[in-house]
Amino acid sequence: MKIAYSPCPNDTFVFHALAHGLVPGAPELDVTFADIDITNRLATSEEGLDVMKISFAALPWVLSDYALIPCGGALGRGCGPLVLRAGGSDDGAAALSGRRVAVPSERSTAYLLFRLWAAQNVPGGVGEIVVMPFHEIMPAVRDGLIDAGLVIHEARFTYPSYGLSLVTDLGSWWESDTGLPIPLGAIIARRGLDREAIAGWIRQSVEYAWAHPEASRDYVQRHAQEMSPEVTQAHIDLYVNEFTADLGADGYAAVEALLGRAAREGLVPSIDPAALR
Repeated sequence: MKIAYSPCPNDTFVFHALAHGLVPGAPELDVTFADIDITNRLATSEEGLDVMKISFAALPWVLSDYALIPCGGALGRGCGPLVLRAGGSDDGAAALSGRRVAVPSERSTAYLLFRLWAAQNVPGGVGEIVVMPFHEIMPAVRDGLIDAGLVIHEARFTYPSYGLSLVTDLGSWWESDTGLPIPLGAIIARRGLDREAIAGWIRQSVEYAWAHPEASRDYVQRHAQEMSPEVTQAHIDLYVNEFTADLGADGYAAVEALLGRAAREGLVPSIDPAALR
């Protein structure tokens, strides 16, 4: 089974058992490690794989060919994307008016949340949007190559070391506005494959990871892009949670709320919520 997920600690932690033949009855995996912007594009091309980790924000473009798997993804509370800028200015959202902002993908949940937040909070709107790999964003902001950056994942723990300041926490904004968790990364499988079987294998892989955290440690750290073990563990603790094992009612409600609001704003195509299940 051909699968693509990121080298980030939450994904390698979740898929370690499945990728190493530790889930009974599961097929052998052919793993491609890819940034979320790459998998978002792969899912809309003929090169799309059997199973992929993409942004929930990209779902409206792929649901005709792929089904949402109700486990293995990334949702949560207190784990949202951050908007950062250099220095310690307290101008807040106004500081982004007409500015160049780097984002990790134009079809990422982070970018969708940013667009929804900016429409309400940035006078006159932001200026140019520049897409770059997420690990390049903080250095670019620090070095003055970009005015502000939208960051995800472990940047939540490391941005002060780049001399950057927080403009807003989009997760906190979303949670206070909706009362729902933030839907970040989704697992999808090509339609025609056995969705229930794939979900079962992934869920067993998650449960194995929780039961045997030491088993995946070398695999996770090897792909963690020079993250310290402490940051790696904090990343896993934040992004691998109850919603990773099962989306549940709150998870589905969060996805429907995000995509429904974005569709009303003209940011994504409208979808039938029934297509998510």
